Amino acid sequence: MKKVLKILGIILGVIVLVVLLGAATIHFGGIPSYEVKAPDLKVEAYSAMIAEGKRIAGMLCANCHRGEDGKLSGRFMNDLVPEFGKVWVPNITHSDKAKLHGYSDGELAYLLRSGVKRDGQFAPPWMPKFPLLSDKDLHSIIAYLRSDQPELEASDVVQPAAQPSFLTKLLCRVAFKPLPYPEEPVVEPDPSDKVAWGRYLAVAKFDCYQCHSADFKTNDSFVPENSSGFMGGGNVLIDPTDGKTHIFSANITMDKETGIGNWTEEEFSKAVRFAQRPDGKILRPPMVPYAALSEAEVSAIYAWLQTIPTIHNDVERNW
Repeated sequence: MKKVLKILGIILGVIVLVVLLGAATIHFGGIPSYEVKAPDLKVEAYSAMIAEGKRIAGMLCANCHRGEDGKLSGRFMNDLVPEFGKVWVPNITHSDKAKLHGYSDGELAYLLRSGVKRDGQFAPPWMPKFPLLSDKDLHSIIAYLRSDQPELEASDVVQPAAQPSFLTKLLCRVAFKPLPYPEEPVVEPDPSDKVAWGRYLAVAKFDCYQCHSADFKTNDSFVPENSSGFMGGGNVLIDPTDGKTHIFSANITMDKETGIGNWTEEEFSKAVRFAQRPDGKILRPPMVPYAALSEAEVSAIYAWLQTIPTIHNDVERNW
């Protein structure tokens, strides 16, 4: 019996040692790096392209990258769920101290699509990836980032390095991996196909599903419909006004009891474009008004939402 216990003790000790070594490797190894396979790309910019890139970035990038100086100089991300660690969003202005300094157009495209930075390090989950974004819209964003818009003028602000948690480091090794760069051109649907265009806007261009599905950790950037609780809400968000209050994303499927199945298109439009609920009250952050969306775009998203599976999820309302 003593011999058996001794053997079991040795086996248990070996297991504990392996676990500790693995944990140490993850903790001290940080976020993994990958080979950079940036395309040979040179974006030819023109005014309409820059304007559209600015519009897209204003609804996506600026919410995180806008600093206290009004430029895209970065900030402390106080609305990040604490389990991911502490993050300072980097400066992406034209300063030679900014994170995007020296990037080629191809490297920018590779980062935005795959999540792999110029130095090969993978961008953790707080940095969105856009594998489904059309080439036209992707090039518009790049054209904008190269432009002389005032918010991109050089700022010498240098944000501290991110402090990812052990969970983030682990997830970046077992769950979050670089997305494949498209081998074929990515073309957005014709707006005349209202439902297809609405899906494109919600899952590829404006990333609605990322917050409105069940959990950032189970979102699928390449096949958004595989995300847990797709568009059914319940994801834990942080109110950026105080950096601590938990907000739960809304169920925006057409479930009539717990979703938006009783909302008219006009009520949906007011909620999206002006953050105004059907009862007239204002939606609290982190939901912000997307006033730059056109009525046609909102109408297309509403049409698409009517086609996806409904989810009965009575999300806790603390607003």
